[in-house]
Amino acid sequence: MSFRIRPDKDFTEEFKGVACEQLDAAIEQLQRKPDGLHAAVHNMRKRLKRVRSLIRLTEKVAPDAASNENARFRDLAKSLSLVRDATALIGTVEKLQEQAKMEDAQAALSRVKDQLIKRRDHLAQTVSDVDSLSRTITQLQQGRDTLACLNFPSSSRKNARMLAKSWRRTTKKAQKALLGCHQLSSDDDFHRLRKRTYDYRLFHLLLRDVWPSAMKAKYDVAKGLVERLGFVNDLAVLSTLLDEEPHLVSSNGDVSFLLDAIITARQENRQTALKDADRLFSDDADEEAERIELLWRLAAET
Repeated sequence: MSFRIRPDKDFTEEFKGVACEQLDAAIEQLQRKPDGLHAAVHNMRKRLKRVRSLIRLTEKVAPDAASNENARFRDLAKSLSLVRDATALIGTVEKLQEQAKMEDAQAALSRVKDQLIKRRDHLAQTVSDVDSLSRTITQLQQGRDTLACLNFPSSSRKNARMLAKSWRRTTKKAQKALLGCHQLSSDDDFHRLRKRTYDYRLFHLLLRDVWPSAMKAKYDVAKGLVERLGFVNDLAVLSTLLDEEPHLVSSNGDVSFLLDAIITARQENRQTALKDADRLFSDDADEEAERIELLWRLAAET
């Protein structure tokens, strides 16, 4: 089953199919680790993000259960975030290295990357414990069982209203975060924009059957924006790491090259991200939600 909810099918079965498929895949990754622990953790976190977006899209039907399971999956992802962040920072420095024009800067960033690899491998030992992974898998299974028990109205009109409310709420949160990015331009504002854009992107993927061409076009823009905002966030995390673990980069020269690269990349990517976000969230949130409600009802009733 693909990551979609089809309007002409039973909503409850569609929801359970999507949720269980994602969680089953996350559990299998942690159990088998086919490509190693780092890849398994990354895959699991990606699956949990998808499930959390699904929950946000449908949470009005069972708000208490949705809140509890959203918190469960958030905490599980957070418990393994050290490995993810450590791995992502390696990729971030690799991007900076590719963009560096001076050989001295490239060499400095290469040395920084080597230190980050050592740090990542050390941190990975903290989550490779069998008992720790076993507890994570148990929590995933319990969350899966809870979501598999949820039931939704059979009325396409009620489900359409539910989807429209969630769509409106997420869009307005994204627009509020975008306004904050323009006014304050803090790392937290860009992080909030990224999270809500991630949901917005997956909403288009989940409901793409109501208008495939239009939904795909906006999904593609949102996907690119999420990736750029993710890079901006990783740059902020890398900058914070330098403050918290100054011993990580022992050479002052290497620190200077790294900070210069971070500042330049952050400014450039923030500016581009804001332009893309302005276009993506230019529509009125209420009007867009009304269109989603109407499109869902038409697709479900034909």
